[in-house]
Amino acid sequence: MIVLIPAYEPDEKLVRLAEQLRDADVATAVLVVDDGSGPAYAEIFDQVRALGCTVIGHDVNRGKGYALKRGFAYIEQHHPGHDVVCADCDGQHSIVDIARIAGAVAAGAHADDAAMVLGTRRFTGHVPLASRVGNSLTRVLFARSTGRRVFDTQTGLRGYPASILPWLQQVRGDRFEYELNILLRGAGVGMSIHEVPIETIYLDDNASTHFRPIVDSARVYAPLAKFSLSSLGAFGVDLLVLFTLDAVTGDLLLSVVGARVVSSIVNFATNRRLVFGGGTQRSLGASATRYFGLVGVVLTANYGLMHLLHERLGVALLPSKVVTEALLFALSYQAQKRVVFGRRHGGPDAPGARGAAATVPAPAVTAATAVAGRPRPATHRAR
Repeated sequence: MIVLIPAYEPDEKLVRLAEQLRDADVATAVLVVDDGSGPAYAEIFDQVRALGCTVIGHDVNRGKGYALKRGFAYIEQHHPGHDVVCADCDGQHSIVDIARIAGAVAAGAHADDAAMVLGTRRFTGHVPLASRVGNSLTRVLFARSTGRRVFDTQTGLRGYPASILPWLQQVRGDRFEYELNILLRGAGVGMSIHEVPIETIYLDDNASTHFRPIVDSARVYAPLAKFSLSSLGAFGVDLLVLFTLDAVTGDLLLSVVGARVVSSIVNFATNRRLVFGGGTQRSLGASATRYFGLVGVVLTANYGLMHLLHERLGVALLPSKVVTEALLFALSYQAQKRVVFGRRHGGPDAPGARGAAATVPAPAVTAATAVAGRPRPATHRAR
């Protein structure tokens, strides 16, 4: 088991964590990735090296996602076959919980080896308001958009089996959005997500976090927001055409069908090009065939609900349309993500797929990254 810790401008809490990992003998190696912290933090990283950790990094800050992928690439090259536990450097993860996640991955607490283990906080006790609200919002949006319930989507304490390290390096995102993208992409390809309860720890109201509320929140919510905006635009087109055709023809079926045909063409072009990262992995013909097959299914459900609400129950046309679209939103997102625009089975997006180039090259071992301190037989501690 390798413990991987991305670190940007760390303080003494990283040193204490390194000491605890050494003393508890949790991992074969501890690998720290310096995410461009600069010369002012060299002493901290020197102390970590002296405690037996391997430190690699880059000169310019690239973001947590980039640092994690850099670490995954290093582990795949220098520790092949080892599972990984990722932990934060700011003291939010106790050594007991890190050991618990390591044990869950190692013991195979789930049947599927292409699965991830999440250290799930329950947000009890004193939790900063921004953290509580942000996690609650992301939890709801994630459930609505994927159909999967994950209590703590933003946890940094995660365990990954060695078999999915190549796949992890291909998930998009270099900053805080990367970890949510892992969950979104994992849910999209049917990966198991196993949650293990851990302690909720916020030190000094989370003052040491480098999360930028506006910029990084925008990055985190972008995958969900793009689909929502695309759907909202298509809804506007659908609504305009629906009212126009209904006013001209007075025929609900013709109006619903005509409006859906026009709005579906707009929605397909937008989603294929801008929303789903895997869209171009399928040919235009294959994506279009799947998409408009889905349109037929959704259209049938759409008309059935509209007919029930508007013609049977006497609900006005506008609220009937709004309720119908809201009910079908999650179904449409899941079907498009998994079936229409998802990468082909066995392609580079499939967990455990091999042979694709890693996003971040694994660094070579140099004198600057050599391990100091207490070496272990036939191995060493790494970050």
